[in-house]
Amino acid sequence: GEREFKIDVSAESLSKTTGLDTFGEVNLEKAMRLSDRIDGHIVSGHVDGVGQVESMEPVAESWRLVVRVPRVLSPYAYKGSITINGVSLTINKVEDTALDTLVTINLIPHTLEVTTLKHLKAQSYVNVEIDTIARYVERIMSLKNEDSLF
Repeated sequence: GEREFKIDVSAESLSKTTGLDTFGEVNLEKAMRLSDRIDGHIVSGHVDGVGQVESMEPVAESWRLVVRVPRVLSPYAYKGSITINGVSLTINKVEDTALDTLVTINLIPHTLEVTTLKHLKAQSYVNVEIDTIARYVERIMSLKNEDSLF
């Protein structure tokens, strides 16, 4: 049968995300245990910004998803990992524009089958999370020029 749960969401979370004020399907993954082997992307489930789907089109047996990511996140959008609506994905292409960054992702049939990404279409808003290690590196580098241990 269907499962349901309710959560309390702060005004801060609502102001920085999309979809948390509506009822619907969500993507959930079990948290990694510290004793687990690392096999995949390192993400934490914390939304860094809201993006917008530019296009979602079939390409052979897969789908090509292009998302407009806020310019402030563009330094972290490289050919690596990004999380869209809680699903950790590999970036295939990055293109900076005057206002934002276009991130292209290839979605295989299995990903669409087991996630809510199958519902995306042009103009859909999505929650974006950058790679956790990139976030830590950026913080360390920003402190490097200040009085710090480095």
